[in-house]
Amino acid sequence: MNIEGQAAIVTGGGSGLGAQTARELARRGARVTVLDINGDAAATVAAEIDGIAARCDITDAASVEAALATATEKHGPVRLLMNVAGIGSARRIVQKDGRAAPLEDFRRVVEINLIGTYNVTRLVAAQMAALPPLVDGERGVIVNTASVAAFDGQVGQEAYAASKGGVVSMTLPLARDLAQHGIRVVTIAPGLFMTPLMKELPEPVQATLAASIPFPKRLGKPEEFAHLVAAIVENTALNGEVIRLDGALRMAPR
Repeated sequence: MNIEGQAAIVTGGGSGLGAQTARELARRGARVTVLDINGDAAATVAAEIDGIAARCDITDAASVEAALATATEKHGPVRLLMNVAGIGSARRIVQKDGRAAPLEDFRRVVEINLIGTYNVTRLVAAQMAALPPLVDGERGVIVNTASVAAFDGQVGQEAYAASKGGVVSMTLPLARDLAQHGIRVVTIAPGLFMTPLMKELPEPVQATLAASIPFPKRLGKPEEFAHLVAAIVENTALNGEVIRLDGALRMAPR
């Protein structure tokens, strides 16, 4: 699909990989709506790219519906959905004091990363399916964000790995389900990237993490993630696939 002129939604667009994705799509001519639980952050990115912003809780149907209505009113029917919003988690199932990990922690990560991704997808896909087809019968493109933790989850990443593994596992069924409507679904599984959370770590820790990547021996750049998003949108043959973007990294147990 040609990105120029299309209406796009980016969840988690207020920072990190989401913000860079919003910038790249806007640079290529898309009309971008930035969604984030942090409304101020979304507004900052939207102002930078001449887009619009909406505070959105992706786990809440009413919140997503309101954000989608705003995007459609301002930019027209949404053809591109980038599901980038998510949270990290690291908690051993048996704590140092011998107690079991709180169930609510596991539930919260799965609710945001997996159910939130599905929630936004189902609502946007329903609108995409009603749109007139473009070239090759295409009506929309959905790009989800998983993680290498879906395959190489480390100690304490049960919740995070399960949530991202769920995103990976639903990619092909979603693509098959939506094929009749001309909607493609592809998932990116990034490795270690220079995100705001990563920048908070001490530089020696960052250097150690970078050294674990076979090549290139550095942390991934958000621009590289965004470029892959754009390539997926523009390559109609890509569908139902999960792409690792990790420099051949395979995470160690800890």
